[in-house]
Amino acid sequence: MPVDYIFMSSLKEVYEKNKIALLRDQTICKPNRDLFKQFFEYQERKLKRMNGLPQLDDGCYRTLYGYVLKFKNVNKWFKNKDWKKLTKEDIRKVYDALEDGKIKTNKGTPFKDRNSYYNKIFKSKPFQLAQKGDLAREVIEYYNKNKEEVRFITKESFEKLVSVVNPINQKLLLWLAFDIGENITSLLKLQKKDCVKQKNPDTKDYEYIVNLSDGKLKRSRIERSEITNFKETTSFLDIFLKDLNENDNLFHYGYGNAKKFLTRAVEKTGVKTIPTGKKVTWKDLRSSMACYLLKNDWSIDEVKRRLGHKPSSYVIDKYVNYLAIDRHKPKKKIYQNNLQKVVDELEDVKKREQLSSRRIERLQDENNLILEAIKKRNRDDAELNPEFVKVINQLKKEMDRQKNILETLKIKKK
Repeated sequence: MPVDYIFMSSLKEVYEKNKIALLRDQTICKPNRDLFKQFFEYQERKLKRMNGLPQLDDGCYRTLYGYVLKFKNVNKWFKNKDWKKLTKEDIRKVYDALEDGKIKTNKGTPFKDRNSYYNKIFKSKPFQLAQKGDLAREVIEYYNKNKEEVRFITKESFEKLVSVVNPINQKLLLWLAFDIGENITSLLKLQKKDCVKQKNPDTKDYEYIVNLSDGKLKRSRIERSEITNFKETTSFLDIFLKDLNENDNLFHYGYGNAKKFLTRAVEKTGVKTIPTGKKVTWKDLRSSMACYLLKNDWSIDEVKRRLGHKPSSYVIDKYVNYLAIDRHKPKKKIYQNNLQKVVDELEDVKKREQLSSRRIERLQDENNLILEAIKKRNRDDAELNPEFVKVINQLKKEMDRQKNILETLKIKKK
């Protein structure tokens, strides 16, 4: 089902309609339909109790709808065989076919979200109800969840995308996606009251706090508030928010329109993802933000928090590995040690210069005293003794030389 359909209808309506169609589908064997029904009753109750809800909310319905789609696919992979009768060999064949890319999506491409099928279906409650959970865990023991592909773009490429977009609301959505880094569906739900302007106590620049509440986030995301990092985001929010009421939505279109204008921008600029060289999607802007922050010395934990991930989340690790973030630390330590040596040597030079400067100043003072004494001794003479004149001239030359040295040292200090 197209994603746009979900936005045009309520999530509850979409879920209920598709669940009923699944449970009434006569092409699916009855034991499996009974198992699906049992699971939905269990999962609906679990989601309400886990989240302290008297009724299911949009986040719950989105999760449940995902199970409807997964059940259809898994049932097809096992050729409508009763899940309670699956053998270890049956599960292994499907697992190997997924890993080898032989099982395709409707677009003819291998499934990228295999991990969600393994964790939510094979090794979780649905297969537990079929008493095949332990068997599935044995088969899927060696799945490497960290081999998912890396996809991101640079800030320079992102700015190219923004440059070919005209409406302010589209520019704002792009900057929010790259700056805040939240899921596009969550950003499209933002209201004016979620954006609070403030002055940064350190930089004295204005910025916005963007409040990301549970009702607007995916269930797996942590509720949080994030501060804008870029002045462009602040500028566009200034322009866009001034004519809105507190409860007004920032954007009055859904994912479909957002996808269309991003696709046009990508086609105009020719921007591709790194390192895969694929077309840029909204999700790629989220990972691009993470890469930008990692390369600008944010810690891994800081980036995880901004993404709304739990501390144990592995998702950011693939980008850390690609960017070789940790590999730079030993080199950075060497650089810092060498830099400290240079600083220490510079301090020694400064100290020597200070000593030389003081010595020259002291010699000048002594020479001045000698010169005054000579002048005083001969002030009544009409003509100075030639020998005294010679001494005075030599003394003046020495004083001028010392003065030049002193001036040179002062310039170096500056």
